[in-house]
Amino acid sequence: MMIHFAALEVGKHFYWHIGKLEVHGQVMIVTWIVMAVLVIVSSLATRNLQRIPGGLQNFMEYALEFVQEIAKTAIGEHEYRRWLPFIGSFFLFILVSNWLGALIPWKLITLPEGELAAPTSDINTTVALALTVSVLYFWAGISKKGLGYFAKYVQPSPILLPINILEDFTKPLSLSFRLFGNILADELVVGVLVFLVPVFVPLPMMALGLFAGSIQALIFATLAATYIGEALEGHGEEEHGH
Repeated sequence: MMIHFAALEVGKHFYWHIGKLEVHGQVMIVTWIVMAVLVIVSSLATRNLQRIPGGLQNFMEYALEFVQEIAKTAIGEHEYRRWLPFIGSFFLFILVSNWLGALIPWKLITLPEGELAAPTSDINTTVALALTVSVLYFWAGISKKGLGYFAKYVQPSPILLPINILEDFTKPLSLSFRLFGNILADELVVGVLVFLVPVFVPLPMMALGLFAGSIQALIFATLAATYIGEALEGHGEEEHGH
């Protein structure tokens, strides 16, 4: 006689079928919730701006200054302002996604198939974010240097052409797999430990999830800003214009 203590299913997802199109429903639901949280918090923080900020306005101004410092350090004082909305959007979206994944017991909400989780624990979301960063740093380089941007691939020597091309392809891969792997691993560890010792584990593991989620958001935003800064300057051989 075999007794089943637990069951593990891998690869089951909840899809919406719109005509012949399949939409990843469980990711879209949580993504909309994350965007709603960002819109609501931003609206509340800016609806009655005060000269001496307090409460939520103070928190949002601190978050803005934090992202501003990341962009200024990586891109340079003369170029960072127009890239600040992109860097800030990446940072806040990933941060709120990771925090909601750590704080909300999504698994208590049942779906016909699959289960809800942080969007950043799905490889489709992280690849989409990384590809967006890739488009942005190509656009940054071409918009500043024109077709001369591609001359960097044969610098300092034409022999390095394959390596320089490979480097640009590995950037989005490293961004997406780092974020996806860390957030998914964190959720799996929490899920297993909560199943084994449900009384003692939740609060410490939630705190660890908040910390790890914050670090991953910081790493993604910093690398995105660094890649854009390199595209503007050409592999960093020039000094930032401080």
